[in-house]
Amino acid sequence: MTQYFEPIPYPLWRADKAAFAAALGRSFRETGFAVITGHPVAQKTIDDNLAATKAFFALPGEAKEKYHDAPGGRQRGYTPFGTENAKGQAQADLKEFWHTGRALPPGSPYRDTMKDTPSVSEIADFDGSTRALFNSLDTFGAELLKAVALHLELSEYWFSDKVNFGNSILRLLHYPPQMDPPPEGSVRAGAHEDINVITLLLGAEEAGLEVKHRSGKWLGVNPPPGALVINCGDMLQRYTGGVLPSTTHRVVNPSPARSRFPRYSTPFFLHFNQDFLIEALPGCLAEGGKAEPPITAQDFLMERLRDIGLVKA
Repeated sequence: MTQYFEPIPYPLWRADKAAFAAALGRSFRETGFAVITGHPVAQKTIDDNLAATKAFFALPGEAKEKYHDAPGGRQRGYTPFGTENAKGQAQADLKEFWHTGRALPPGSPYRDTMKDTPSVSEIADFDGSTRALFNSLDTFGAELLKAVALHLELSEYWFSDKVNFGNSILRLLHYPPQMDPPPEGSVRAGAHEDINVITLLLGAEEAGLEVKHRSGKWLGVNPPPGALVINCGDMLQRYTGGVLPSTTHRVVNPSPARSRFPRYSTPFFLHFNQDFLIEALPGCLAEGGKAEPPITAQDFLMERLRDIGLVKA
């Protein structure tokens, strides 16, 4: 574990909110990332989701393709291997993935732009297992934003009504085994920043995640077992005028000894409500933050989905 990612114990939040908020804020300011231990997401929920993930990606290609919604920007359901690219990169990432989105209440005004998640008929426990993990990470993410708010000298519940119906996504990622050497210079996931407010990432069985420190050095993120990796996304960076940075990260190809093992990873992308106007906070501007033109969360999302090839311009 590198010194840059000193784990922050979540029980500290219950014991001393100010101390936890300060530790989280320091880590975010330094690297855009933080490692949280002792989090409240149940191990059974994590294990059940991983079993469902492995079962889904083991399905034949034609079975998975039934859940592919290209016209919807692939924001729900399945996205085939080699579809997404990092912003500014022509080469596609070496992955396939599934998106579970928020279950909206009847009559929600967001239904026009947020589809339901398709039900997977081939795997009995898939829908329930993925929904349980979505809900757990959504709840925990909202708690972490209370600490972010305190660090920014805002009220603890500042973010609560700004993310409660956000277009958040649980992504089930599968990087298939590399039976032959990958193309020279390729990576499993190209260097990129996340679009959203914060990302909550469950540790993968296989290594590969690297973060670009502001010094220019790539740092491996190898959290201890049972930890969650949290990082700031572009929406939070914009909202804080860059005070909390969205840091470039990537997933590098494995060593030859590990290349024939698949890699599964499960990020949860927490989003603002779609009609929320992202405009730099005055307190962050007073700190030296940089203002950018105001933009709604939905417009920002669509702009970035075009950048990464999930929505075709």
